[in-house]
Amino acid sequence: MYSDLIQSLPNVIAWANIAALVIGVLAGIVVGAMPGLSATMAISVLVPFTFGLEPLVALGLMAGIYNGAMYGGAIPAVLLRIPGTPAAVATTFDGYPMAQQGKGGYALQVAVVSSAFGGMASAIALMLLAPPLSRVTLLFGPAEVFWVAVFGLCSIIFLLGGNVTKGLISACFGVFVSVVGSDPIFGNDRYTFGQLELLDGIHIVILLVGLYALPPVIDLLESPLKTENSAGDRLGTEPIWRTFPQMLRFWKTWIRSALIGIWIGILPGAGGSMAAFMSYNEARRSSKTPETWGNGEPEGVAASETANNADTAAALIPALTLGIPGTAVAAIMLGGLLIHGLQPGPMLFRNNPDIVFGFMWQFLFGAILLVFLGGSLATNSFAKLLKLPRPLLGSVIIILMLIGVYSIHGRMFDVYLMLGFGAIGYVMDKLRFPLPPVVLGLILGGFAEENLRLALRIGRGNWMVLFQNVTSLILVALTVAVVVGPMVKHRLIDKKKAESKG
Repeated sequence: MYSDLIQSLPNVIAWANIAALVIGVLAGIVVGAMPGLSATMAISVLVPFTFGLEPLVALGLMAGIYNGAMYGGAIPAVLLRIPGTPAAVATTFDGYPMAQQGKGGYALQVAVVSSAFGGMASAIALMLLAPPLSRVTLLFGPAEVFWVAVFGLCSIIFLLGGNVTKGLISACFGVFVSVVGSDPIFGNDRYTFGQLELLDGIHIVILLVGLYALPPVIDLLESPLKTENSAGDRLGTEPIWRTFPQMLRFWKTWIRSALIGIWIGILPGAGGSMAAFMSYNEARRSSKTPETWGNGEPEGVAASETANNADTAAALIPALTLGIPGTAVAAIMLGGLLIHGLQPGPMLFRNNPDIVFGFMWQFLFGAILLVFLGGSLATNSFAKLLKLPRPLLGSVIIILMLIGVYSIHGRMFDVYLMLGFGAIGYVMDKLRFPLPPVVLGLILGGFAEENLRLALRIGRGNWMVLFQNVTSLILVALTVAVVVGPMVKHRLIDKKKAESKG
């Protein structure tokens, strides 16, 4: 299996793939530097434009944007105390005080080196852990794959935190969208309402762009960000090769934060924000001078940025092997794989090893490129992007969305459908309904249905075929644990609160 990893390397270093990575990293830093925008939105806008590209080139763009955006969020976090991405909130704690002390350039350099370290650690974890896990999943039959899909849906619903009912409603909506169109076995129309355009189902890109790209743009246009800050001015930083030796004292923080980020990334529904906060708190607890934290301690920036970037590729470990994305971006990347004819899950490593292993290399190279592209450009160039008028930026993004969606099938029906999903996504966002379960429901809904029906045909209609082997029973137990565990935990917490009040 690891021999395929080495054999895929020559394909990755082709000029087209390297160019895609460079463009992706630069675009990701720009997006991350824009408060209100995110890697999730950027990739969802990009996906329609990758149809005509080779799969590896398209995935390289996505990997570059993901790596770049996770670091780019540190730019406004340090300079304006406004996190560019949700995962950069912890970076503001010490990054902004450093900027007020005239050390904003050094804070950004610490952020880019830490981000690169976390990204490389995450990519290496993906390379080491995904292949053996995929080999185990190749033993799965239709019944086992069905339970994996159910486990994935339950994981994203119950481990996201917040309101479980809303998570369940979101997932059910995604599953409903997945069954629109022709029945895959009998060919009957399902929920098409007489619209011929729906016979082939709803394209995943239309849902992704509508749900994830349109609501942030609406928010952006509703409340344009005004900054009377000199963040766009030159920060007067020293070359990064001069300041790097000063950062070597953070090596323990880098390693500890990378491990925390990788662990959080693998957990479905956790995400970079949790990784950044956990890493920051652990680094502060371990520090010999905890009183300096929150007042401009560069180690705090290092802890936060390492962890939220170590989450990136690690979130793809369950996504590529089991079809269970750890984050919203991972869910969108699964959609990117699907539109290029690549089915995430057990067979991906057997059928398309050159692409999946090349994708892993791209994450590693994307993290390395952060130092060369982000280190020199972010401190003096990308900081100026914070002065762009937000209405202009929102208008450009909407135009790109409309062009991208129309280009899928060349019909306005898709554009209207995307706008409809955008309205639904906007309402869901305001009502605090989680969006990742919708995407996962769309991806896993049809997958679960197909394997359930296949398993029942093999078992001649006997439902006990779903419980006939040890693997299925283990997956059922894990699913029950995921569902019951949070309920028990909340019940115990409520009981302790009642006892403390009594």
